[in-house]
Amino acid sequence: MLERSTAATGDTLARADAAAYRRLMDPLVAHWDELVHDALAPLHVPRHPFVMARFARRGVRSALGLVNAWFGDDRARALFAGIAAHTLEPLTSVPTAAFGLMLAAAGHAVGWPFARGGSQRIADALAAVLRDHGGQIMTGTPVRSLAELPPAGLTLLDLTPRQVLAIAGDRLPPRYRAALGRYRYGPGVCKVDWALTEPIPWRARECARAGTIHLGGRTNAIAYSARAPWDGRLDRQPFVILAQPTLFDATRAPAGQHIAWAYCHVPHGSPADMADDIESQVERFAPGFRDIVLQRSVMTAVAMERENPNLVGGDINGGSQNWRQLFFRPKVSVDPYATPVDGLYLCSSSTPPGGSVHGMCGYFAARAALRGVAALQAELSLSRAA
Repeated sequence: MLERSTAATGDTLARADAAAYRRLMDPLVAHWDELVHDALAPLHVPRHPFVMARFARRGVRSALGLVNAWFGDDRARALFAGIAAHTLEPLTSVPTAAFGLMLAAAGHAVGWPFARGGSQRIADALAAVLRDHGGQIMTGTPVRSLAELPPAGLTLLDLTPRQVLAIAGDRLPPRYRAALGRYRYGPGVCKVDWALTEPIPWRARECARAGTIHLGGRTNAIAYSARAPWDGRLDRQPFVILAQPTLFDATRAPAGQHIAWAYCHVPHGSPADMADDIESQVERFAPGFRDIVLQRSVMTAVAMERENPNLVGGDINGGSQNWRQLFFRPKVSVDPYATPVDGLYLCSSSTPPGGSVHGMCGYFAARAALRGVAALQAELSLSRAA
């Protein structure tokens, strides 16, 4: 189990691996503020080079390479492999170790929190700030071309390259269009939401203390499942990421009842309904689970894209986070957020640092846009002076 402290986490591992885990994680957790600033920023000269050098020594390798080098027992290996598998990349790929290290360090430094009342509360709070500053929000109005938007000094597109090409392709130069066309998407996911009569009856009691649970068994099984969608295969005993928020937030369900959700990785654009496979995996670790299900809702990878066209092929990360697209997304560029069109910027997870629960893509896109405005204002001032 990943506990809030590295010492408590070590207590759940083999003795030799407990010490190794602390040697691996403690320096990252101790310098979390410096690490998160540099590691989640677009490619740049780091402000904290020694912290980043230590991180790179551990992270610039595959997740399997790291666990085999650091740990002797499969409990520690499987713990880290499950965390790294959030990337949707094969665990034999570089730099999946870096993703695992960042997510694990975040768990120790700040936790993996839930938003009380649901993630919609975060969106509502942000919307309230915007409205307080005179902003307006329009929904239910699909934009099929930039020409449909009112004149604006700045336009930020929270879109992946495919949608950018669809609505702005006529304004983009050929080389930029070609680069966006080469952008690579990753596997999809199939997700199940459950209404439950009671908490999930885990065989391991510790699971009742966990907000997020990785169901996959041993390390080799997790690695096999992570690789399968890249080979176009469905793993019928899939690695499953499951959340059970009502154990900690009773506001999300009627009194005495619970909810949970889970997903597994599937090939890009797969129409497969994996609900039975996911539930079988839960039942494997929580006998009697199916007996407490009141209702389920299933979203296949195809349904995901139909619901939100940005989830291309069911890819929830805004594109593959392979070595190249980790640093250069959506294309090789000093400023990945700016487009060749004045005032037009990209702010989706198809820009650095990519998909995850951090919001930093929009943050850095906003900074890039503000720099662009400042540069334009300076240029206009010089023109008037001349």
